[in-house]
Amino acid sequence: MRAEPQTKKTPGTGTESTHSPAAKPVAVGRTKLQRSPVLIAIGLLVLAAGGVFGWFMWVSTSTASEVVAAKVDVQRGQVIAAEDLTTVRVTLDPSLRTVPGSDLRTLVGQRAAIDVAAGTLISPDQVTAAVLPPQGMSVVSVPVPAGSVTGTPLTVTAEVVDVTAGDADTIVQVLVPADKASGLAELAATGRVAVVLDSAAR
Repeated sequence: MRAEPQTKKTPGTGTESTHSPAAKPVAVGRTKLQRSPVLIAIGLLVLAAGGVFGWFMWVSTSTASEVVAAKVDVQRGQVIAAEDLTTVRVTLDPSLRTVPGSDLRTLVGQRAAIDVAAGTLISPDQVTAAVLPPQGMSVVSVPVPAGSVTGTPLTVTAEVVDVTAGDADTIVQVLVPADKASGLAELAATGRVAVVLDSAAR
């Protein structure tokens, strides 16, 4: 059966108005959001990886120290200038001797005690206020065959300026009185030189 529109007369006007039955609201059902377990797992992995990376960066920066390094090659005896040095942040072995970055200015004007390659971390032993060689002394480079070198590793002292291990020979740079330099150089040229290691006890 079809519902007919109702006609109602408005008093005082003589007009009639027609009213249709009110339309019933249509209920809209909610759509449940479906979450994929795979996507959830991927999201958790990304969050975990971000947390680990952040922790690693924090540890790296909090344990790094600012130290002085050579910006360019510096030759032994050369007066060190500010432009020869730079500062770098590195994580250091506690046993490694370095110069703090805040002390960079204290190195300016001093001399390199040994040849220092660019990028080398500067240690206090690599710089000196003294002129090398000092007055009345000379440095002689002595190539020593492998069989003539002691089994104990050689270190730089007041008499031995530098030690460089090569493929065939070990180059020992020795600080000697100036009047002895030429004689030692002649012996070194003919291979009649051996290394003698004295006791460290005094």
